Amino acid sequence: MRFPKQRLVVLGSTGSIGVNTLDVVDRHPGRFEVFALTASTRVDAMLAQCVQHRPVYAVMASEEHGKALQHQCSALGMSTRVLWGAAAIEMVAGHEQADVVMAAIVGAAGLAPCLAAARTGKRLLLANKEALVVGGQLFMDAVAAGNATLLPIDSEHSAIFQSLPEDPKSWPSRVDKIILTASGGPFRTRNPLTLRDVTPEQACAHPNWVMGRKISVDSATMMNKALEVIEARHLFGLPSEKIEVVIHPQSVIHSMVQFVDHSVVAQLGTPDMRGPIAYGLSWPHRIASGAAALDFSSMAALTFEPFDSKDHRARFPGLALAWDVLDGAPGSPAVLNAANEVAVEAFLDRRIRFDQIHHVNVQTLEALFPSPPASLADLLALDAQSRQIAHAIVSRLAS
Repeated sequence: MRFPKQRLVVLGSTGSIGVNTLDVVDRHPGRFEVFALTASTRVDAMLAQCVQHRPVYAVMASEEHGKALQHQCSALGMSTRVLWGAAAIEMVAGHEQADVVMAAIVGAAGLAPCLAAARTGKRLLLANKEALVVGGQLFMDAVAAGNATLLPIDSEHSAIFQSLPEDPKSWPSRVDKIILTASGGPFRTRNPLTLRDVTPEQACAHPNWVMGRKISVDSATMMNKALEVIEARHLFGLPSEKIEVVIHPQSVIHSMVQFVDHSVVAQLGTPDMRGPIAYGLSWPHRIASGAAALDFSSMAALTFEPFDSKDHRARFPGLALAWDVLDGAPGSPAVLNAANEVAVEAFLDRRIRFDQIHHVNVQTLEALFPSPPASLADLLALDAQSRQIAHAIVSRLAS
């Protein structure tokens, strides 16, 4: 079957999701054309991607890094147009010549370009949790208004999407609950009393997945799962009480759907992000991803542990905050996300302990009672206010 070539924008192209996306694209040269790439600070990595993929646009987050890339591209005689700044990133995300946008910018910085892609009706492959965590209903309204196609790329949400019936209108009556699986990260069996001694290097050593530093720390605290619960609430339109988390150390079952007759449909695969990326790029069809096939003859036993055990609640206190903020004031998820970004950065900079990440998050939530955000400006103001409070809390803890 022949398909029209899709022009692709990769937001966050030098990160792990971006690199894996380009790997999948390289396997299907007749189906995809790289239209634009964006990155934050990694000029050399972006230059190599530009040499290989020859995008129309390459955008860096800052003028300093943009001019450095521009100089190197000019020296090589490349036609790629180099831009920089938040406005340029939004521009390529919503560009009329782009068909597909892979949203892989980490953190709240990815919200504005995601909104630009949604408003202009793109196929939006969402690997940025924060667009939904921070944007919430405002983001979903933009998707609907722009008639965009929103496809989840997180392995867990992709698994849920693949397991649900095709007709979303039937989900409320047919689905009993969705079950997000979590590996438990590097500290699943560690004595909770020793978590204060965790180093950034230990927190970033995930047993199953290769990820960036921020998301690796989120996996170690299971804050990534809290964000995924919030994201699932918006993606699938189910009440928070129908979202459950179970710890599955092998990361083979990526998530499950339990239906009202108590039958369960699960999606399985090797822990390789190229699987959900390829599905998002090709949906509703499927293409080769490069991920290894499951070898059932050599697979270890699949095990599961309830999150609600006493030890797991002590190890991962941040996970329960997901349901708290979903049931709290509108805007509370944005507050939690901002506080967590500040706290994780402080931990990686060795200014606070690992166990103090949760304290920063809780204290920021307790200090701020947000009004319902009605616009992107409201969300950005709330994000800035939350960060200011979180930075103050970090300063007190670090003193």
